[in-house]
Parts: sequence; structure tokens; C-alpha cells
Amino acid sequence: MDDTDSSGGLGRFLTLADVADVLNISSRSAYALVRSGELPAIKVGGHGHWRIERSVLESFIEAKYEEARRSGLWRGSEFTDVVEPTFGAVGGFSEDTNPRPDR
Repeated sequence: MDDTDSSGGLGRFLTLADVADVLNISSRSAYALVRSGELPAIKVGGHGHWRIERSVLESFIEAKYEEARRSGLWRGSEFTDVVEPTFGAVGGFSEDTNPRPDR
């Protein structure tokens, strides 16, 4: 069974050095992600070398992109104080004169 694929010849499981290379971070930072539980990994071998499954790393990256997207939307919500129009007035809508208390 061939454990490599078309993505640079790396197999199903990645070392901390592989992860550090993919994420462009130090091996120490990759180790910290694993130790904190933020990046799930397993220990293998007699010396307990950490291995991260490629699909887990890809999911981690996707989650980080989503986190960044949501964070950007949160910080970029410059229109949170804008009064929303309410429908049903003669002209089709009117400004809400009694904005919701959560604003």
C-alpha cells in the first residue's frame, strides 16, 4: 500500500516538522498547538513521536479561515448603529423610531 499522495509526497500522517512547514511556523509553535489540544494529534512509536493526520490539519486550516472570516465580520460591522427600516408604512417602509433594545 502506498501511503503517499499527490501533495508533495507526504503521507497520511505528518510530523510536527511537516506541520510547521505547511503552516509556516516554528516546530515549537506546532508542538504548542498539539499540546494545547487545538490541533489533535496522536503519539506513535517507542519514543512517543507526535503525528497529525493530514485531513485533521486541513480541517484545522479551514476552521482558522472561518474564524478569521467571522472575526473580520465582527470587527467590520461598522453599521451596527444604523437604524433599520420597518415595513408597512405608506411609502413601503419607514425608519424605525423605536429601535430594538439590543442595539
